[in-house]
Amino acid sequence: MRTPIPTPLPEPAALRIWDLPTRLFHAALALCLIGAVITVKLGGAWMDWHVRLGITTLCLIVFRVIWGFIGPRYARFSQFVVSPARTLAYFRSPDKRAGHNPLGAWSVLGMLIVVGWQGFTGLFANDDILTQGPFAARVSQAVSERLTGLHQFNENFLYALVGLHLAAILFYTLKGQRLMMPMVHGDVARDALPAVCPPAQDDWRVRGLALVLALLIGTLAWWLIGLALNAPGTFN
Repeated sequence: MRTPIPTPLPEPAALRIWDLPTRLFHAALALCLIGAVITVKLGGAWMDWHVRLGITTLCLIVFRVIWGFIGPRYARFSQFVVSPARTLAYFRSPDKRAGHNPLGAWSVLGMLIVVGWQGFTGLFANDDILTQGPFAARVSQAVSERLTGLHQFNENFLYALVGLHLAAILFYTLKGQRLMMPMVHGDVARDALPAVCPPAQDDWRVRGLALVLALLIGTLAWWLIGLALNAPGTFN
């Protein structure tokens, strides 16, 4: 009697690429940036919310940088950051990639640097009227004014980078590459991935580690916000 040959299991239609912590970071960063821009344009009493959102944004960047070293496969810098030469080779002859492609990787690094710098300078900024960052009173007036100027000037780079980011998403969407929804549900269609592509780990251990990290950084954000809002001359 012949032993029946087991039927191979069909390949899944999609694979988990983006873990939940990375997706939540992406959504939270977008909301905080939008809120920070709106509140700074409204001014007045809304500036306290600008401070809260700015500090939260900076702490999100800190989370993402740490997650880039300890997070799952496709969240790690070592998986998607490549040299300019390899980026140019990809630009000339694109291939299927899981996670960020080389162009997207440079976009991520640029966003982390520009947004992180915006948040850092905001810690020392003041408007000479009613609002100041948590460390504005802990440096000289000259240093605070200098960093305030850099904070305002960096807005231009921030707007430009966000515009390029949205333009790139639109470009790839028009080319038939789905980028938005995978960052919502975490899964990428199998036919858009390389032949050999292990899924990202996205279980309770990954999410528990992210939760602990978020609580620690959240405590830092709470402390910084308290310093800023209790500083002399701020709205309460």
